[in-house]
Amino acid sequence: MDLPLLPTISTFFIVLSAIFVAIGWNLIRQRKIEAHKKVMLLAGASALTFFIIYASRTIFVGNTAFGGPEEYKIFYTIFLIFHITLATTGGVMGLLTIWLGLKNRLDKHRKIGPYTSVIWFFTAITGVMVYLLLYVIYQGGPTTSVFKAILGN
Repeated sequence: MDLPLLPTISTFFIVLSAIFVAIGWNLIRQRKIEAHKKVMLLAGASALTFFIIYASRTIFVGNTAFGGPEEYKIFYTIFLIFHITLATTGGVMGLLTIWLGLKNRLDKHRKIGPYTSVIWFFTAITGVMVYLLLYVIYQGGPTTSVFKAILGN
């Protein structure tokens, strides 16, 4: 199996970010505040690394269209739109949650942090599923613009 380099690396970083979020969640439950802060910043850095790789690939190379059976394409497209919505929501909430924590606005940080984490876990899981559908289960389709890759020709 010949896996594409950039999508594989970017997927690794999104999984790594979710692992760091899980570790950070566990650390804060143990009241290890400084360790929680460091690990959550690592989670943010991992997510940012994913985003830089993904955005660079999208701009300079394009996106891979679904290469699986045509009868599954509508289900893949709906799933992909769900993932993109989760990722956008999780990214915005992640930035806000980190900012609130760094600004010591802990009442709001504590309020939205658990929601942000859960959304991020689902983002990572669905992101891995998109990767598997594009590159492992089925052979990727042609590289094209982001809109054509999502919505088809």
